[in-house]
Amino acid sequence: MRPLRVVALGLAVVLPSAPAGAWPAELQIALLRDACRIVPKTLSRLIYEREKEVVEEAQRFPVKLGHVLAIDMNGGQLQPETLAAIDAHAGEAIALLRQRRISEGIVRLGAMLRVPADLSDPALASGSEGYPPGLTREYYSFIEANLSKLPVTLDDGAALKLPRGSWPAYWQGLLERSREQTVILRAGMFQRGQVVDHRALDFRSPVFAVAQISYSRAVTAIAATWIAMWSEARGDLTRQPQPRIVTPEEAPPLNP
Repeated sequence: MRPLRVVALGLAVVLPSAPAGAWPAELQIALLRDACRIVPKTLSRLIYEREKEVVEEAQRFPVKLGHVLAIDMNGGQLQPETLAAIDAHAGEAIALLRQRRISEGIVRLGAMLRVPADLSDPALASGSEGYPPGLTREYYSFIEANLSKLPVTLDDGAALKLPRGSWPAYWQGLLERSREQTVILRAGMFQRGQVVDHRALDFRSPVFAVAQISYSRAVTAIAATWIAMWSEARGDLTRQPQPRIVTPEEAPPLNP
């Protein structure tokens, strides 16, 4: 498994029924596994043991809820009714855990990854104009082909301590940042009137930067959502891994 890295610049730490085009199942599994590297060990183990069930539950995300979420994402603003419905959905998982129905509760908790993952995905935040046909398919293919090369970084360490009541503002922030990346994604993957084949792109493309940032944003947001739910369910919050801070170093001088 790829190492989770936290990149520091100076003192700053940097680091989806679904709407059509949501993260493919293989990428959802990758997101799940990377998010498990951040959460407390007990929660991580419980989710790992039910990985298949969690992903299947995420793909069965309520159609109506997924629909209104997609509408809000295209509009750029999460509506109170949508947020209330998502919160109620999360509350059902928390209630199961409090009733000691652990397996059911963990599957439902894990499947909540769909919300923060989708909100972190610029491929789903294209706005009313949308993307050219085939662009999102090539974008996801690019991520899958380069997944081992994407440095997974902690997007926002403070988010891992946010309570459930902070979700509306935090999730709106995720959406806004995803929408900001749509211009770069569209310019990088639609050139001379056609969609660029993902095999023609590499780490030098702005698309690589969009993929790395949005993937890391999704991993962090999934972990933050799980931890908030687990905390409210009175789960074990001990043994949470500490991110490793990587400080950039000056490049050695070039030999004459």
